[in-house]
Amino acid sequence: MRVRLNRVDLNLLTSLRALLRHRSVTRAAEELMVSQPTMSAALARLRRHFEDDLLTRVGNRSELTPFARQLCEHVEVAARAVDGVFGTRPGFSPRGTRRQFVVAASDYALPVIGDELLRIIDASGEGVRVRFAPLATAATERPDEFLRDVDTMIMPHGALSDVPHLDLFEDRWVCLLDESNPAATEGLTRDALSTLPWVMTYHHATMSTLGARTLRMHGIEPDVRLGTDSFLAVPSLVTGTNNLALLQRRLVSTVGLPPGVKAVEFPFESPVMRLALWWHPSRESDPAHRWLRDQFLRAASYLPDLDPSLFHLSAPSTEK
Repeated sequence: MRVRLNRVDLNLLTSLRALLRHRSVTRAAEELMVSQPTMSAALARLRRHFEDDLLTRVGNRSELTPFARQLCEHVEVAARAVDGVFGTRPGFSPRGTRRQFVVAASDYALPVIGDELLRIIDASGEGVRVRFAPLATAATERPDEFLRDVDTMIMPHGALSDVPHLDLFEDRWVCLLDESNPAATEGLTRDALSTLPWVMTYHHATMSTLGARTLRMHGIEPDVRLGTDSFLAVPSLVTGTNNLALLQRRLVSTVGLPPGVKAVEFPFESPVMRLALWWHPSRESDPAHRWLRDQFLRAASYLPDLDPSLFHLSAPSTEK
């Protein structure tokens, strides 16, 4: 059922968002800096509109009704869309703004480029805020929908197409293994790569890393015993085990490795991973968004060259 916007008070969207978030008339009123009777009146109007109680008393607290829980995601999407429309200006100055940018990225991208980005933004004005949100499988399964909910996303080439983007930096993959792993002395032979257990990042049907795809291109199907969407957790999951893992050179160089964990060259010609900034086409001409993209490009220009000295072992053999 379509609703005519001219028959709906859009101020109720803000009230609904606060009520769903806090599940309390009092706390919702405090967030929006209105009186409790005013918020109670807004709740009454919302109940009439939806023909649902939205909030119900359970003992000493209020709980969302099943229908209200269904509304939560839709309300957040609608609120961000309204913020995007009415927050757009012909020009953009970071000083004095209250603009918050939401950037979807893995915990690999954040330590690699996050420090430089925030240093540049802090120097440009006090008003800009940046929130890094985790990547999700929807980023590749439903990119148009996912990119509507964030300002931009950091992801390698290969998963998206026909989406505006800006190349930031390149990286290469290395293998991690514990020094007690037999392969640390015998080499990463094809048998070792095929039979040893693996810790693999983003091991999903619709999302995988370039390193994992490269192994498969060379006829090696890794025996994945543990999957994780955290790159930072990988070294600890290798420590003291026979697990193999793949990690990015820049991340190893930035955060280091635990004692006893070694980084060795990729067993084949190291594939180059190109990291890019991606955004929804509707944000292409937004002055604030263009400013944000410029800051990412500046931050990427300050990234150091990769340090080849981090490798403790020589390149392994891939002979049987």
